[in-house]
Amino acid sequence: MRKMTVDKLGIDLLTHDPVVILRDGDGTHYLPILIGPFEATAIALALEGAPVPRPLSHDLMRNILVTLGAHLEQVIIHDIKESTFFAKLVVRTNGDLQEIDARPSDGIALALRVQAPIYVSDNIVLEESISEKTRPIDDAEMARFKKFLDDLKPSDFNH
Repeated sequence: MRKMTVDKLGIDLLTHDPVVILRDGDGTHYLPILIGPFEATAIALALEGAPVPRPLSHDLMRNILVTLGAHLEQVIIHDIKESTFFAKLVVRTNGDLQEIDARPSDGIALALRVQAPIYVSDNIVLEESISEKTRPIDDAEMARFKKFLDDLKPSDFNH
């Protein structure tokens, strides 16, 4: 397992769908995961620490955990099948660990709200991530893509 953090939110250049990009600790592997627009907004709000007037779904999940005395230990992105990633929430309640099936985007949005670590299985990182050493596109296109990511703002995800 590799601990990863949210590096950026972006837009997939081919599909124009939102994507969350996870980065490993040494910054050599980047894992793009396509997500829905609502999850992108939830992640953007958590990254910004923006207050919301009423709890959104992931705020509600956090509130339920806190109210029940449960603690999100970690989010694990553990599998991929037919281009779909699978995750689980590892929750501690009354000293016992429970694993709860979740979409990676929901797990990430919740992890950001409770400062829980995000882990990705080594096989996914090695097979699905983009390495700093991998150059699948030319340098000019990579520079344009990096500028595009740098210029993105969470407000770009609001409809």
